[in-house]
Amino acid sequence: MNTPHLLFRGIALGTLLIAGSASAALIPPQGYYAPIESHKSKPPEEQCGAPPKPYTDKLVFRSKYEGSDEARATLNTKSEKAFRDSTASITELERGVSKQVMGYMRDGRQEQLDCALTWLTTWAQADALLSTDFNHTGKSMRKWALGSVSSAYLRLKFSESKPLAAYGTQSALIESWFAKLGEQVVKDWSYLPLKQVNNHSYWAAWSVMATAVATNRQDLFDWSVEQFRVGANQVDDQGFLPNELKRKQRALSYHNYALPPLAMIASFAQANNVDLRTENRDALSRLAKRVMEGVNNPADFAKKAGKKQDMTDLKIDAKYAWLEPYCTLYQCGADTLKWKQSMQPFKTFRLGGDLTRVYDPKAESKDGKKNS
Repeated sequence: MNTPHLLFRGIALGTLLIAGSASAALIPPQGYYAPIESHKSKPPEEQCGAPPKPYTDKLVFRSKYEGSDEARATLNTKSEKAFRDSTASITELERGVSKQVMGYMRDGRQEQLDCALTWLTTWAQADALLSTDFNHTGKSMRKWALGSVSSAYLRLKFSESKPLAAYGTQSALIESWFAKLGEQVVKDWSYLPLKQVNNHSYWAAWSVMATAVATNRQDLFDWSVEQFRVGANQVDDQGFLPNELKRKQRALSYHNYALPPLAMIASFAQANNVDLRTENRDALSRLAKRVMEGVNNPADFAKKAGKKQDMTDLKIDAKYAWLEPYCTLYQCGADTLKWKQSMQPFKTFRLGGDLTRVYDPKAESKDGKKNS
């Protein structure tokens, strides 16, 4: 049943690749050009440590929802622990690179830059995370990891302070690895039937968008934009995503989880003169408003999903990091801005670190607040 749709998507993507082949260099939103904020000579309190061992094994991991019904909404604590243990080195890389880049852009300590680049170079030299033996959880980890490290790297690559100027060889190696990972993520997540396109596809598209800009790959940029359009066209008239409603008690949580990659893709597209805000009659705005209404009153989500909503994840400020790019794409109202400001700064390694520094640098710093 999906063959015509898949064929159309293939033709459309091919057309995009041809049309975009001679485009100007890809750029990130303006905030990524920010200079290093200060230059502190005292070594950081936390030393770098050896890079986590590059993960080169097959990407086959247990799901934290193992044994759940088709809603995939019931946590299996034993399989979650197994998943965390087996992916520990990958998560350590994601968190560590993000933390070192954030610290370097704030304090300018050479040790932090050297640490981030050493970790990335070590994994790039090993061709880590490129196994073609994978399951769904494995390919999910690949795209999450790529999005984390490539988006953190963007702050180094585009900063007007030019911290990578003396690291041409390392930068080329890292970017080559990013490109290979991006190409594999495209293979992993292309041509899914619409019933299988959900937040995972959006996060895959975000990782490819960050990689496209980091490596100046128009083909990867175009693929990411196409995936955004597929996602946006799933948003119904009321702002719901049908495939996230299937998550029953976690439906609202997963609607919210779909917003960070979509908002980031739209922000990056906008920086490159591609306006995705009007796609499917302002679908991104419609989805965001539905989620914000749901956070205040989840009754409509409970009715649509057929289950009382689990609000646990929605109590974590960092889950709303999408507000930073979103409020640069749209004119957020006073109440939304007040809500956003109450949760700043937004720090999330899956989006490259401190989004408040990137999108709202004038915001009052609340250094004591834990949002990572």
